[in-house]
Amino acid sequence: MTAAPRPVLVPAERWSRWVSNFRDRHGPTALVVDSGALRGAAEDGSTFTARLPFAEQYAGPPDAASFGAAVVAPADWGLLLVRKGGFAVARLAGPAFVASKVGQRHVQGRTKAGGQSQQRFARRRDNQARQAYEAAAEHAARILSGLAGPVVTGGDRGAVEEVLADPRLRALEAVEPWLPVPDPRRAVLEEAAHAACAVRVDVVNAGGGT
Repeated sequence: MTAAPRPVLVPAERWSRWVSNFRDRHGPTALVVDSGALRGAAEDGSTFTARLPFAEQYAGPPDAASFGAAVVAPADWGLLLVRKGGFAVARLAGPAFVASKVGQRHVQGRTKAGGQSQQRFARRRDNQARQAYEAAAEHAARILSGLAGPVVTGGDRGAVEEVLADPRLRALEAVEPWLPVPDPRRAVLEEAAHAACAVRVDVVNAGGGT
């Protein structure tokens, strides 16, 4: 039975070292370019598939250094992170922040109460979440207006979908990777920007190990 791929995000500056370490662990590794990705197959049966960030297709030579050199952040791109507890939105030029906003909203947790009390609580909680999403959409529309490049998203999928449903944001192009971040804070936003620019790798280790 084939092991499920293990996803890994590798910063561009560590990419060549990552491939070297893969070869050290698994033996001689053949590299090929296939369907816009760099694929590696090791002597022990382990494999990896590496993809450029921002849904870019790789068409260069099959070597680690060339692939790493192709990791370039767009000149104009965005980040949108949303959870019920808050949001973070940023516009970037390459790795540099151009504009950003981080906001927190209080959304009550679940209750054990029943009957009408529970129904009132659920309505109040839904209203609080809706207000949080509206605030996120308002700031996203302001900061990402006229964006030329893609948007990387993360947080809670349902919350992000609610925000992107705003008519002002429907023209945005959301691309992988999806970032499963905690409640957005400034530090979380900065870490997410770094992760968005990383190489996306699916690794399958022979024997199913990690």
